[in-house]
Amino acid sequence: MVVSAPDLKAFLLATPFFGGLTDRGLDLLTSMLVECRFDTGVTVVTEGEPGRSMFIVKSGRLAVSKRANAGSVIPISVLQPGDFFGEMTLIEMQNRSATVVAESPTVLYELTAQNLYACYKADVHAYVIVLQNINRELCRRLRRADDRFTGHQVDDDN
Repeated sequence: MVVSAPDLKAFLLATPFFGGLTDRGLDLLTSMLVECRFDTGVTVVTEGEPGRSMFIVKSGRLAVSKRANAGSVIPISVLQPGDFFGEMTLIEMQNRSATVVAESPTVLYELTAQNLYACYKADVHAYVIVLQNINRELCRRLRRADDRFTGHQVDDDN
């Protein structure tokens, strides 16, 4: 289902992924999003599978986990409205790095690599802003992971 709700712009601008975009850039990217719905317990993406899209969480709650070498499942984070995931596959073009499962009924907006490239061709400024936003969030996640690894206090659930 293609997205076109009037209040969608306000929601997207409040997310880290779309912050700082002009109206033109936001309209372009919004036109590329596809709404996806998942019931509780459904696996959205699986660690190791090919991935060519990312997701922005509109509603619901999702659990992110990875498998340890011994096969056990290690919880990584919880995603809630405004968070995004899957962006690593768009940047490094590798398989999914984690498994994401809906913990409640969930609505996501999907952006494919192909559409992100179309954004680059149509509005390079919007494309650069999006990449800066992705990189900023990846840096935050790396900092939190460093803090957890070294035993420092982490402020949030993510």
